[in-house]
Amino acid sequence: MEYDETVYVEAAPGAKNLTFKDEKQQARFELAIAMMIYKWDDLEIAVENGWGGPESADKRDWLSAVIVDLFKNEKIVDAAMIEETMLYAMVDEFDTNVEDDSALPIAVGIINRYKECAEGNYSVLEELYVKWNEKQKHRHHVKHVQVEEDPLNPDSSVDEDEDEVEELVDDDEDENMDEDASSSKPEPVVDEDGFELVQKKGGKR
Repeated sequence: MEYDETVYVEAAPGAKNLTFKDEKQQARFELAIAMMIYKWDDLEIAVENGWGGPESADKRDWLSAVIVDLFKNEKIVDAAMIEETMLYAMVDEFDTNVEDDSALPIAVGIINRYKECAEGNYSVLEELYVKWNEKQKHRHHVKHVQVEEDPLNPDSSVDEDEDEVEELVDDDEDENMDEDASSSKPEPVVDEDGFELVQKKGGKR
């Protein structure tokens, strides 16, 4: 499949940038950026192998924030601009020169997610979130987690990486995005029978 690096989004007439005025809409788009960045296999390999040092995972989140800022600072953003930002980050932060064109599909995907969020369509974002959430359960390094019921996966648990991503989404998200409610606050979790769930350990690769 060929991807067009010239695809772009443009701010509405009179707008200074591409930020959504609706905070929930903006939060979902920022989550979509994070989900797309987590889909980039080359970056995943770099993080898993620590090519960016002990802060490799933080650098991945930093890259998501940099791309968010593109939309906050520009009136027009195209896929080529996003791709270039991703590739520079790999060179500067991970000492890795990516030459397999894998960044372009991610960049085009981010443009598409913006268009979908602008239309109030979050179906693809929800699918990305569910897949990412499932992936976290198969990580092998043990970390403390807060057991929490997920509307799309009642048996899922939220680990530290999920906390970082979910900070992008408001706690009061409506029913269409219940699955990305923040879990960063270590408050007691009570099930439907009134029993308090205890904390347990989950796996992380």
